[in-house]
Amino acid sequence: MVERPELASTAPAVGPYSAVTEANGFVFLSGQMGYDRSVGELVLGDVAVEAQLIMTNIEALLGELGLSWENVAKTTIFLADMGDFATVNEIYGAAVGDFKPARSTVEVAALPLGARVEIELIAAR
Repeated sequence: MVERPELASTAPAVGPYSAVTEANGFVFLSGQMGYDRSVGELVLGDVAVEAQLIMTNIEALLGELGLSWENVAKTTIFLADMGDFATVNEIYGAAVGDFKPARSTVEVAALPLGARVEIELIAAR
């Protein structure tokens, strides 16, 4: 397994984990929240803004890894409120385009730091 801490597009970890690891040709991207790299902090409160930042950051991370959405096999979306599903789904759909990885969306009791949405993924090289 290889950790990838050198990637510029990753947000600082809020716990004892790696933002990106690779193993056996797979890339595992830990849950991404609405981190605005231009100001160096999470942007919380507006689920559309959070979701857009997440998708922008995921695309940047994929690019740094030499990957694209076509390499993504599975995503998981965590929502603090399933009432935000339609908004997040629209932003997600616009970002992934015609390629549609397998996906799960689940509502959780809470997300770290008060986030409303978090997205993780698994990609294949």
